[in-house]
Amino acid sequence: MQSNEISTPLFSLITAAVAPGIALLVYFYLKDRYHAEPIHVVVRLFLIGFLIVLPIMIIQHGLVLSWGKQPFVFSFVISAFVEEGVKWFVLYHMIYNHVEFDEHYDGILYAVAISLGFATIENILYAWLNQASFAFLLMRALLPVSGHALFGVLMGYYMGKSKFTMEKDKKKLLAFSFLVPWFWHGVYDIILMTMTKYWLWFVVPLMVFLWYFGMGKVRKANAGSPLRMVKHEEDPSQFRP
Repeated sequence: MQSNEISTPLFSLITAAVAPGIALLVYFYLKDRYHAEPIHVVVRLFLIGFLIVLPIMIIQHGLVLSWGKQPFVFSFVISAFVEEGVKWFVLYHMIYNHVEFDEHYDGILYAVAISLGFATIENILYAWLNQASFAFLLMRALLPVSGHALFGVLMGYYMGKSKFTMEKDKKKLLAFSFLVPWFWHGVYDIILMTMTKYWLWFVVPLMVFLWYFGMGKVRKANAGSPLRMVKHEEDPSQFRP
């Protein structure tokens, strides 16, 4: 009886930790308006997001031991640069030349999948190690989990744009696919590290902006699909960075 009483709340917490990542992944999967990607490829990238947590934690631990936790360095280098860099590296080498990457929006979906895999296992670790409350996990769902999803949107948007553009612009757009999510991830982290009392007043507007900005990229990527049926939606200005 005693073990059941202990395991049930823990199971509920783990479920609450996993649910936001899956819900957001389904949301962005359904945003693909013209050609749904193979579920097994999306799930594989989501699970790879689980696996990259360990090397990221090892790298970050080593850098913290060497450089400490000075807010700017930690936010933009140890946290944002390492996390977005590893995600970008895996995404580029696993999916950029994949046969299923045949639409601009596919970059967004695959980047979101790996980002949410990372965010989900990170959420599980918080729930497991801290016995976090549901309120705490809800806050994480609204902030870091959705934040990782939006950083994935930005990464995937520019990676998809790079794949389906002229050769001369490919390298520039590939650089954007790392630099843009890295910058906003660093901004998010520096707010949390330096604003101890009124951080919500800064993070909430940032998240609202990122949702607006990110969903604009989703619409532009879908509008660029060669499979779109409504011709009047085509507008060359939609593809400007």
